[in-house]
Amino acid sequence: MAQALMTETPVRADAGRFGGTPSIELRDVSKFFGQVPAVSGISLEVRQGEFLTLLGPSGCGKTTTLRMIGGFELPSAGEIVIEGEAMGDRPPYRRPVNTVFQNYALFPHMTVGQNVSYGLEMTGVPKPERQRRVAEALDMVRLPHVENRKPAELSGGQQQRVALARALVNRPAVLLLDEPLGALDLKLRKTMQLELKQLNREVGATFVYVTHDQEEALTMSDRIAVMNEGRILQLGTPGDIYERPRTRFVADFIGQTNFLEVEVIGSDGAAVEVDLPGSGPLRARPPEGVPAQGTMTLAVRPEKISLMADLPGSEIPGWDRLSGRLEEIIYVGTYTQYVLRLPGGQELAVHRQNRAVGEGEHPMGETLTVVFNPQSAALLAD
Repeated sequence: MAQALMTETPVRADAGRFGGTPSIELRDVSKFFGQVPAVSGISLEVRQGEFLTLLGPSGCGKTTTLRMIGGFELPSAGEIVIEGEAMGDRPPYRRPVNTVFQNYALFPHMTVGQNVSYGLEMTGVPKPERQRRVAEALDMVRLPHVENRKPAELSGGQQQRVALARALVNRPAVLLLDEPLGALDLKLRKTMQLELKQLNREVGATFVYVTHDQEEALTMSDRIAVMNEGRILQLGTPGDIYERPRTRFVADFIGQTNFLEVEVIGSDGAAVEVDLPGSGPLRARPPEGVPAQGTMTLAVRPEKISLMADLPGSEIPGWDRLSGRLEEIIYVGTYTQYVLRLPGGQELAVHRQNRAVGEGEHPMGETLTVVFNPQSAALLAD
């Protein structure tokens, strides 16, 4: 049944991944609520079949952007184009999109089958066709035998799948998802993340997903747009965003990062030499989009740093080397976090993968030496 639904969707996953005309275009879009800017002149292209996540803290404009794509809010300025057509003031029901909300929005007095078929009934789809498509949609979200049950009889994860089936049954070109997993427990949320990504590939529709959960965005997305104060600060693949952040905000918002204040000494093109007060010279990869000069921030993630005591040999040519006093040990489970106090007073967090109990433990107050690859250190402008 799932195959029948896939063959009739407007965007095919096998028709050239992310090829052709953009599925969604935002052209210099702004939104004001009174005098308060919620979205400030963003431009963005979402490719056909792509899973794009709008990521950022509360109040950054991500949900407002999603609501403008869906037609629930109209832009104060700019233009939104979906599937090659300018949306203008077209209402949600006349756009080739469906939206899945965090609270499921299922009708409690209806059965699952009635909930899923509601949109088809409103558009006049004949009953035999409705029944066939409802069965296909429920099969696709792996709930093939719940048509006659009420939403209250289902778990939270099952209700969310019903909401997805109701959105997919209309075969939208674009599926908008507004923090749909926020109400689920952690284990179920992780399971649903993988299932949503698989569903995106199977159905072939364009997914635009809103979340403030960094791990969720990294797990599911083809690309991530990191937003703050109504603007897109960086757009790229999860690997780009995590490994090569362009601003301190992006580096800080995605995962855990050490920030060390340094002074630029010089550059040879391949790397920039900087001075860390109290520790001496270090090397880092050149910053993107800004010159390497003056006071800058060296950002290096804790898992990119290794204890010298854990490595074979005494030196790794070309790697940066620091020493500091061990001031804090935090056991996390899969790793232990060591916090070192560097000679200049700045702190450095190091993640060390856990080993056998008691193996290679270090006492508080010990001076430890750590090393990291300069290409793992991002140089950011303040």
